[in-house]
Amino acid sequence: MKFSIKHLSFFVINVEGKESQTIKNYKHYQTLDAYEYLDSEIKVFLDGEFNRIAKRKVEKNPSAEQAPTKIGRFIVEPGYELDSNPNFNMFARLRGAEDKEDYKNACDDLVRSYLDTSSVRGGALIIVQAVLTNVSEDPFIFVLKCDFEQKIARISDEQSLISQVEMAISARSMKSIQYPYMEEEGMVDEWELKIHQSSHARYFEDFLKFVTYELSIPEIVNEHVMEFVQTYVETKWPDENETERQQVEKELEIWAASEKRDIQDKWEPAQVAEAAERIVEIKPEIELKFRIGDTMVKGRLADFGELIHIAKLDGRYAVILEGDSFTFDKAFSPVELLQPEPFEVVAKRILEKKIPQEYTEDDGIPY
Repeated sequence: MKFSIKHLSFFVINVEGKESQTIKNYKHYQTLDAYEYLDSEIKVFLDGEFNRIAKRKVEKNPSAEQAPTKIGRFIVEPGYELDSNPNFNMFARLRGAEDKEDYKNACDDLVRSYLDTSSVRGGALIIVQAVLTNVSEDPFIFVLKCDFEQKIARISDEQSLISQVEMAISARSMKSIQYPYMEEEGMVDEWELKIHQSSHARYFEDFLKFVTYELSIPEIVNEHVMEFVQTYVETKWPDENETERQQVEKELEIWAASEKRDIQDKWEPAQVAEAAERIVEIKPEIELKFRIGDTMVKGRLADFGELIHIAKLDGRYAVILEGDSFTFDKAFSPVELLQPEPFEVVAKRILEKKIPQEYTEDDGIPY
């Protein structure tokens, strides 16, 4: 996969002050055509970056809520065409520019729009028009953002040894937009683009106000669980003014908003298994993670009720895990030499165990 650069515009963004007192401005340094780019220092700086961006793996439904790489899709009202979307039009103008002046003007509009982003920081903004050599003449647009690096020094001479470099940038933490998104080489979708940014940042999501992103797997699971919970409440207490229903809804609202949640002890195992099965249909690899006491358990939601079992023992909890094999990683442990006892023997010993006086029910499963 090889990209040929047709145009490149280089801008520097300066942000002074803090919070509501910030002053933001930008300076256009240079716009290059294909021939000028080949002889430029920026070519050495960017060599290989376009391939890395295009090949960077991304999922439509990320496995984490704050995934650094996402696929966005332009939003249009029902019955309207793609060219009704302002963000699409901005990229379409960049793709259609055929000379340096038109391209520089289109880039200026993008940079001014980017400066309105609340989380914008100082750095270099590089906007590139490129084609995939020997595949298609339809251009790609790459928007590259490099923040200024702090406390950068270089060796200077024998007297001063080192000197500070102002406004240093690095490709190491580069943020990027690629339009259009290319699922496979030569296979593009003009409705979609790919963004890459720090997982905690919203650089490009704030910037691209008319682009939407698919929910992450945790968000999908949360949405489905809350739908199941609401259906359960409405079925059990049809009258929304019933005091017991209102109390349960309040309890569930507090439960849903908590980062660490205790096991609720509300649904029968069959109800939980049915809800889990419907979620697993979305993505079979969805994880099930919880802590019992000080022990973390990590498995698959699909295995709940089959290979992962949760039981109650006189106010305490037990987790039973099944498997055809038992393996250990890293450091040795004497447990590796164990000859396992029959399950019945272990179950009896647990049932006969004396509960320490200091134990309370609050030591259950933080989920």
